[in-house]
Amino acid sequence: MQGITFPGDRRAVLKEFPDPLPGPGEVVVRMRASGMCGSDLHFYRGSASFGGGADTVQGHEPCGDVHAVGAGVPREKAAVGDRVMIHHYWGCETCEHCRSGWPQMCDGGDVRIPCINEPGGHAPYMVVPVRTLLPLPDKLSYKAGAAIGCGTGTAWGGLKRLGDVGGTTLVVLGQGPVGLSGTMLASALGARVIAVDINDTRLDRAREFGASEVVNSAEADIREAVLDLTGGRGANAVLETSGVANADALKVLGKWGRACFIGLPGPIEFKTEDVYKNQWTLMTSWTLSSIEQRRCADFIAARDLPVDRLFTRSWSLDQAAEAYEWFDRQTDGKGVFEF
Repeated sequence: MQGITFPGDRRAVLKEFPDPLPGPGEVVVRMRASGMCGSDLHFYRGSASFGGGADTVQGHEPCGDVHAVGAGVPREKAAVGDRVMIHHYWGCETCEHCRSGWPQMCDGGDVRIPCINEPGGHAPYMVVPVRTLLPLPDKLSYKAGAAIGCGTGTAWGGLKRLGDVGGTTLVVLGQGPVGLSGTMLASALGARVIAVDINDTRLDRAREFGASEVVNSAEADIREAVLDLTGGRGANAVLETSGVANADALKVLGKWGRACFIGLPGPIEFKTEDVYKNQWTLMTSWTLSSIEQRRCADFIAARDLPVDRLFTRSWSLDQAAEAYEWFDRQTDGKGVFEF
């Protein structure tokens, strides 16, 4: 089979790989959709100092059907034809983090991540431990399952870290695919969302996904705009998704406010003396647990949320170079390889 690799220097190259076979406790998943994630660009541009490279199949938003089952996998865990999402991390499976659905935080010291140290989903087939599989609700497309696996799931994870956002005023900074997911999910959870970006096209989409108000921070003073919209109180909560607007998060956060920072690289700096009286809670979030991935999918399915509309372009594997040239410009929505 052929898979997409990133040798660096903004190149996406198809390379031949053996068709994978499942070992004990493993399954082979036939890809139906493999999403393009903003973090892919660190590898594509050659700016990441860990993992990936010319010999690793890329893609960490996989979704598809069980194609083959290895020895020791019981029928109730996986059967050929099952529609599945993949929680794209696995670890020792015995530490407290793994056992609670957080293998990316494994204490065992050998976290496996597709696209970094395991083959990813930008290929027709992918082999994974059966424990990484989650059922894809019948109402959801494979594209939706791919998005929930990382981009949309990352927004959900950040919102869960913030706690109950229902009835709050929440500022979502950045309206790329993750931020737009945050706007969509937070609105469905009952928040009044103020969406912020520097691109009017993205802000128009944010309104379509449930934003109550929008602010173009390239044209307006973001602090004054949010204070005006909140009667001078500031936001109850902030979800920062861009990785470059952390200072803006602190400008708009009201007293007793909570802020979650999920965008990378995300430098942040403040002087305690200047802010301690605000009684803020500041936190980060790293994607989501396998338990929350399933909850996110069920929530989206139950409310018919328009996750598929996050994707503005679909590609085939042989369009890899063109697809990543387009995605690298970061001027449109989300892309996906469909099989």
